[in-house]
Amino acid sequence: MSDISRIVTCLIAAGAFALGMASYVTAGLIPLIEQDFGVTTALAAQLVTAFTLAYALGSPVMVAMLPGHRQRTALLGMLALFVVANALSAIAPDMMLLMALRAVAGLAAGTYLALGIAAASRIALDHQRGRTIAIIMGGMASGTVLGVPAGLWLANQLGWQASLWLISIIGAVALLGLMRWLPALTPVAQSSLRQKIGILKDARVVRLLSISLLAAVASLGLYTFMAPLIRVYTEQSVTPFLWVWGVGGVLGSFLVGSLVDRFSNFQITTGIMALLGLSLIGLPLALSLNPWAGLIPIVIWGAVGWALQVPQNSALMTARDTSGDGHLAVALNESALYLGSAMGAAAGGVWLSLGWPVWGLAVGAGLIGLCGLSICLFGTSRRSALSTGI
Repeated sequence: MSDISRIVTCLIAAGAFALGMASYVTAGLIPLIEQDFGVTTALAAQLVTAFTLAYALGSPVMVAMLPGHRQRTALLGMLALFVVANALSAIAPDMMLLMALRAVAGLAAGTYLALGIAAASRIALDHQRGRTIAIIMGGMASGTVLGVPAGLWLANQLGWQASLWLISIIGAVALLGLMRWLPALTPVAQSSLRQKIGILKDARVVRLLSISLLAAVASLGLYTFMAPLIRVYTEQSVTPFLWVWGVGGVLGSFLVGSLVDRFSNFQITTGIMALLGLSLIGLPLALSLNPWAGLIPIVIWGAVGWALQVPQNSALMTARDTSGDGHLAVALNESALYLGSAMGAAAGGVWLSLGWPVWGLAVGAGLIGLCGLSICLFGTSRRSALSTGI
């Protein structure tokens, strides 16, 4: 990796740290925000919904609309918009404006990440693409695992606004660095919006997005219910289990990069989905034997759940290299993750409302993960059959 490529990748990862923090810190700020504005918890919680929906649904549309010959400007512009939206959120005078600003921040965050991964991948050497994407995804994971607790601590000391100011400052540092070091990017192929939407006709893209969706339903969906699951087996605080999951996620995100550059996407993805499914299915058993034994499947779950997006994004970029819309494929992948997380949380809520056992959530999530594995295996077998004329 050249010096410029390394610097640019680390700066994009710093921006990803800020957006990873912004994606999850708001949930912890809800009690402080509802007290400050005098609103209900239900209304304050919609701040998370506004950010998430704008990220998941708006960012692919924004990426598709951006001109192919202005990729550098678009990347810097989206990061600047993210910084400004978070800064204005910290001084928002009322709840409705704050909610609108969280939506703007979500839209900018999702667009920035897609453009950032695409830009870093194009600057890096082909055999280092996996490591490059891993650094960026590791930055986002670190923002979630390390940045969110730091932001919440700061909020408890100085007010909820301080957390958003911290996000803005980190993003601004990344922005200034990228303005200095990000080189001009080769224009991507120009195409109409209708042609860009045609990306969903690409069977390779649809297969990869399906795997990401199912993995998110299983992994992120179950994460929503980790606390009630752990409390079935122990009265211990759930915090150590959450930390182990997060540390596993950071390690998995960073370490998988070198594997992506050495092995095929099929080998890595099938291994990850198998480990994800088996670790989730085995989690209730491990917890029943000894609550601390549950840390083993939890750290595996966190590691492979976060690591998956490195080979996925790499494969999507490769699949759309000739079309020049790999950044759009990455944006759709991020949408699949957020939608999968929402679907998993909703399904889990229905499961519990029916009075079914909590441990069944883990087993069901594991089976969904194995369904993602079957898509990977089926898609690869089908392509092999077609290539041999079978």
